[in-house]
Amino acid sequence: MITITAILETICQILTAGVAITAIALLMYTLGFSFRDRLVQTFVLILLCVMVVYVSETIAGISRTPLLIDFWLRVKWAGLVMWPAVFFHFSDTLLTLTGKPSRGRRRWLVRIIYALAVVGIALIPFKITIGELAASQQPSPYLTRTGVTFLFGIFYLVVMVLASYNLLRAISRSVTPTGKRRLMYLFAGAAAPAFTSLLFLFHGSRFFSTFPDLFWLISILGAILTGVFLVLMTYAVSFFGVPWTDRAIKSRLFRWLMRGPFVAAVVLGLTAIVRRYGETLGDPYIAYVPIAMVGSILLLEYSITLLAPRLEKSLFFGDDRENLAAIRSLEERLLTKKDLVQFLEVISSSICDRLQVSVCFIAVMNGNKVDQVIHTGDVDVLANLPSTEELIQKALENGSEPRFMFVWGEMYLVALEYVFDNQKTALLGLCGFPKPQNQELDQEDLNAVRFLTERAALALKDRALQDQVLESLSALQSEVDYIQRLRAKSAYDRQGIYLNGHPEVTQEFTDWVKDALTHYWGGPKLTNNPLLDLKIVEEASAQHEGNKTNALRAILKEAIEKTKPAGERRFTGDWLLYNILDLKFLQGKKVRDVAQRLAVSEADLYRKQRVALENVAQFIIEMERDGNHAETQPVSEQTKSTTSD
Repeated sequence: MITITAILETICQILTAGVAITAIALLMYTLGFSFRDRLVQTFVLILLCVMVVYVSETIAGISRTPLLIDFWLRVKWAGLVMWPAVFFHFSDTLLTLTGKPSRGRRRWLVRIIYALAVVGIALIPFKITIGELAASQQPSPYLTRTGVTFLFGIFYLVVMVLASYNLLRAISRSVTPTGKRRLMYLFAGAAAPAFTSLLFLFHGSRFFSTFPDLFWLISILGAILTGVFLVLMTYAVSFFGVPWTDRAIKSRLFRWLMRGPFVAAVVLGLTAIVRRYGETLGDPYIAYVPIAMVGSILLLEYSITLLAPRLEKSLFFGDDRENLAAIRSLEERLLTKKDLVQFLEVISSSICDRLQVSVCFIAVMNGNKVDQVIHTGDVDVLANLPSTEELIQKALENGSEPRFMFVWGEMYLVALEYVFDNQKTALLGLCGFPKPQNQELDQEDLNAVRFLTERAALALKDRALQDQVLESLSALQSEVDYIQRLRAKSAYDRQGIYLNGHPEVTQEFTDWVKDALTHYWGGPKLTNNPLLDLKIVEEASAQHEGNKTNALRAILKEAIEKTKPAGERRFTGDWLLYNILDLKFLQGKKVRDVAQRLAVSEADLYRKQRVALENVAQFIIEMERDGNHAETQPVSEQTKSTTSD
């Protein structure tokens, strides 16, 4: 029989399962954060407690065996007992974050509270912290209270009051409206599950047994508040775990919530409702159950795919919507190197078809050098032609003739040029094809060639401009991340804006430095290293007879010297990073020999080596940014042999 109480109980069970799903999903989401951040670590503990409590409550609510109900209710109580300790730990971490570190008293209080919680959990199986199972009581099964349960209730309330006091102090110390708002989210997010869990302490009271509908209504409200404030808390914590912008955090969290817990909770709810409907008909596994599951998943995923991008733009992007849309469209419209090659192949093939020539090539310029040659047709014909560099030089010297097309021997050459807004003409490439046999090009053929080569020049221009944009974005990335971290830090701690430091070195740049040092005395990782494109390498090459490889080698040596401490060289801790760089890379000694010389393990050596390489990379970035470096001497084999002694 369907009653109001049965409906409320079903809704409560669905929402309780929804909170459990949300906690698990948010925990998975948080795994992408930086676990070096203490706030993220304590937040994970809160999510684990919420997950344990609500998963256990969900399973106990649908179980029919007293043994299973008893087991899962005791697991739930383990989460409840740990909750006040985690809540106080979180408040202490947040207060420390706002510039009020513990002088020892709060730290010891955290340890004492954790110790008491561990003792309480250890006594649960012995039915001391909580008593026997009352499986047949209304409105739901519960564990009976003992004298220790009463003491735990007092402990719970006292710790919650202390934690709330710490959180209020943290909020009052925040210096910006944004910081105060996010701290309020953290306060509410942590307090909501902590205080709504008080309801579990009153399970088995006569009042709720008399008014079961009120019990289920309060439980429904508590589940809703817990789920909502957990999401708000995750949003606020995201600013500490990753260097994302506000809009990026909102967007990523929104997409994960919609595709993760929202879909899972809705599908679970519909399945439960259909199953309950089947029970009224005497068939709990009615055929509509799988239909409801599959249909709801497909419908929800389809709706999210269509509506989520529009909702994100309207909810999160605000006044920056147009700028962000332009940046996002760059990915969709980006002309990649592969796209460029395919387009130029079409151009060269079209010229061959139009003029009925055996071959056509397009040489792509990078500065005054040939970067790539795309051709269509008989490759053997190209083998008999002069080098592409000679043809390019001919095009550059062809100032007196018409620049559109000129003849060199048996070849027609077309300069692929583009006139920029500053009225400067740049040679972007060269198109060449042999003269058609037994015929001259008429005006229609010339117009077709002009039409096709103009489009080739346009594609080369777009690609060149895109490369400049991408280089600018790459150069800005580390500095923007650094500014974002300072912005987030100073929002909660007024001293955060004064923090020392530099933009973080990207892992890719550090890998380039490592590759170059690995082949320091010669090898492809040095001669083909992307660091050769740095401006300081270009400038230093003048001191090395135009040899960029030697210039990069000298700059690496200079950056390593910057890591050297003052004074005479020693093999002590303060010289460890320099000694690793010198012995392993400059002198080329084996890892085992370096570890023995420095009296460290090989594992520790690799850890310290990573730090040393990051320092070298940071010095090179600073040299590139400042545009200067010390006068470097050419590095020769004689230098190598002297260093190795």
